[in-house]
Amino acid sequence: MEAKEDKMLHKQHEPGDKVKLSTVKEEIEGILLESPEQGVYLIKLKSGYNIGIKKEDVHRLEIVGKKKEEKIASFKHSLNKNLKNIDLIVSGGTISSKVDYETGGVKSLTQPEELLQFYPELKEIVNVRKIISPFSKFSEDMDSLDWKEIAKIAVQSLNDEECEGVIITHGTDTLHYTSSALSFFLRDLNKPVVLTYSQRSSDRASSDAQLNLIAAAKMAVSEAAEVMIVGHASSSDDFCYAFRGTKVRKMHTSKRDAFKSINERPIAKIGEKIEFMNSFSPRDNSKKVKLDDKFNDKIALIKFYPGMDAEIIDYYSRYQGIIIEVAVLGHVAGDEARKNLIPVLRKAIDNGLVICAVPQTIYGRLNPLVYSAGRMLMKTGVIFLEDMLPETAFVKLGWVLGHKDWKVKIKEKMLENFSGEINSRIEK
Repeated sequence: MEAKEDKMLHKQHEPGDKVKLSTVKEEIEGILLESPEQGVYLIKLKSGYNIGIKKEDVHRLEIVGKKKEEKIASFKHSLNKNLKNIDLIVSGGTISSKVDYETGGVKSLTQPEELLQFYPELKEIVNVRKIISPFSKFSEDMDSLDWKEIAKIAVQSLNDEECEGVIITHGTDTLHYTSSALSFFLRDLNKPVVLTYSQRSSDRASSDAQLNLIAAAKMAVSEAAEVMIVGHASSSDDFCYAFRGTKVRKMHTSKRDAFKSINERPIAKIGEKIEFMNSFSPRDNSKKVKLDDKFNDKIALIKFYPGMDAEIIDYYSRYQGIIIEVAVLGHVAGDEARKNLIPVLRKAIDNGLVICAVPQTIYGRLNPLVYSAGRMLMKTGVIFLEDMLPETAFVKLGWVLGHKDWKVKIKEKMLENFSGEINSRIEK
């Protein structure tokens, strides 16, 4: 009897409804979410937090308001003659997401026009001439084919004389991989290419999306013809930094200032005005960007660790290149170790595998000449990539190996400073 009454009481509700739950102790009001547990109601409170309540503790569920269908404002293509034109490439991520009442998380905006509905301030800084959405993915789902698609669209915009720059919205997880890829794919860059993000979705009071997008718009019409990531400089909503695309890394899982410049200063500080802090390639609207997106996916990124088995290197012999994050100045287990990696590395290189070394400390530069362990590793033929970041090195190796005509000069090309990926001087 009680089960039948419970079924009648609760049958009308659905995720997205505003409900009031009554228990013996209290009444709870909020938005009903889809719960991963069958015996639990999941509620989004007015504060923004989600709580779970056992269904057996609820003696009444009242629907206060039914789920509202969202209305999307149409994107009007009206340009302000006093503002510069940019193109916006929407690829996904939290910055182009909204709350999902079925899961309690966030989901991608289904139409590019929704982005301007969420961020109307953007239209006060630049003319959004075009909104292009080649796909909508969270960045952990991206690969080299997605980098190529973004690069291809960016080239079309950059070579259009009516476009002054490009903004790309993107998820944070692999954002620095994409910025590295675009830094190598876009040759003879003429205008700014700005990737931006948010750590927290726009429905949250603590969202970083608005400031990041406004700062990105300012950099997109600046004089810096660079591939850059723009985002919060601190946890406060005061200003943003523009980071070089090959010298930036996500250094925190959730902080708003998660991205940091590594071994060099940011290119610029963006507040009310832009304050340049580092060297950059100047804008030259007369140049034409060339797309060079050759890429070989048979590469890997691995980390050396104590007791590492040589069989791991043997496994990657089926690949064409690997990046190893080595210890300190450039070391792996050698002659004194129970598991000596030197012979297997030498054999793999002799058999044609390209192996490059980067510092797993992230900050600082490799120097294999300081200790005998480093000199021993250098003799195997491992290419030491100075202060290059692991993710940047991974992308660059795929790009270099993608050029079959570079086969006899792979080391030369890996050490050639194409896009500021190697610093001659280490800075804080």
